[in-house]
Amino acid sequence: MSDNGAPGGIERRGTGGWDEVLQTEAHEVGPGREWRSELYRVALDQFSRAADVLGLDADTRERLTEPRRALVVNFPVHRDSGEVEEFTGYRVQHTLVMGPTKGGMRFAPGVSFGECAALAMWMTWKCALLGLPFGGSKGGVRCDPNRLSDAEMERVVRRYTSEAFPLIGPDRDIPAPDMATGEREMSWLMDTYSQQVGFPVPAIVTGKPEALGGTAGRRDATGLGAVFCLEGFLEQLGWEIQGRRVAIQGFGKVGAVIARELAARGARIVAVADVAGGIVNQDGLDVADLGAWVDAHRFLRGFEGGEAVGRMDVLETPCEILVPAALEHQITRENVNRLQCELIVEAANGPTTPEAERVLIERGIRIVPDLLANAGGVTVSYYEWAQDIQREAWRAEEVSARLRAQMEAAVRSVVAMAKEMKTDWRTAGHAIAVRRVADASELRAVYP
Repeated sequence: MSDNGAPGGIERRGTGGWDEVLQTEAHEVGPGREWRSELYRVALDQFSRAADVLGLDADTRERLTEPRRALVVNFPVHRDSGEVEEFTGYRVQHTLVMGPTKGGMRFAPGVSFGECAALAMWMTWKCALLGLPFGGSKGGVRCDPNRLSDAEMERVVRRYTSEAFPLIGPDRDIPAPDMATGEREMSWLMDTYSQQVGFPVPAIVTGKPEALGGTAGRRDATGLGAVFCLEGFLEQLGWEIQGRRVAIQGFGKVGAVIARELAARGARIVAVADVAGGIVNQDGLDVADLGAWVDAHRFLRGFEGGEAVGRMDVLETPCEILVPAALEHQITRENVNRLQCELIVEAANGPTTPEAERVLIERGIRIVPDLLANAGGVTVSYYEWAQDIQREAWRAEEVSARLRAQMEAAVRSVVAMAKEMKTDWRTAGHAIAVRRVADASELRAVYP
């Protein structure tokens, strides 16, 4: 595997007589350079391990590592002050083999082509593992949403939607909420797209309010899916959740739901964190009080129910179950040996680097991979899309029951594959997903 993201790399594509240019670091133009990033390196490392286990040929590997389509846009937006500011947005579609693409829309200062390419690839594997009829995509706008007013946020969402219009659609690419976006932003996106085509298109986006065609249960889907997933793996391990100490990095749309649901099942939440810092209490935090504090103050900072620590310190809190539910690259070679847990549940995308994972495996710490642990969101997004297409509305109980059944089935398949291949849960999950996409790619052949 070459370092540009495809087996054989530049050699497979041909240099065309530009050898000297291609060998110059200042003019890296080989395939894969455009979206190269640390997150893409992690995604590629995980794919490569599964591809090696499956014995995939070079052509299939190359087709499944490089994004099929990508859009980068720069657009002006009026700030409330009257000034005009330029923003950069992205939309990356990893593969079109499985059906329309599906993926979130995030607003954050670190949004980039490489980040979106990695997240789009992961979304492909999530959908394939859960048996959803989608390829993966990802998009967003590079900005600091905390420094945008509500009016400015709306203008950015609507302008980004207009710029992405050629790529998105209910049968082409369906966005969803992600970092710093939610029901409000999805409503603006749906309205902007609908204005362009001249009629309402609820199926253009998922994660909408129920009044606009959203589904019951979508708001808590990612966190609830992680809990169902954890319960499935604990059953395989013969563990009880009652009394287990849990530390959660992240107390937003995902982490807060996980904390609430695990506390209701008898777990002891000993640490939580958000972007402003963390709170630790080995006797157990009152999750209801935490939620009320955040509702009133936006951040955990100032909560008096435990010891204040840094948000990264929460990862090192003594516990049985550690749940990174915030950002990527949180468990690294620098801090992995200070972790004091027995099981990690990756509710965030890519929180563990490959180098750290190798240490965790050596230490006997098991990992419930993000590929499955945070797939609840896209699974319920599929339910919402299906309801919109069919003009149906499912009850919350039906959505929850379907999600539990689908997550538990995926857990069983991953555990069975891991035993068959004598490998870890992450490689097993990727192997199942990659095999399904590779088989579909082979059946569709190459056009023309």
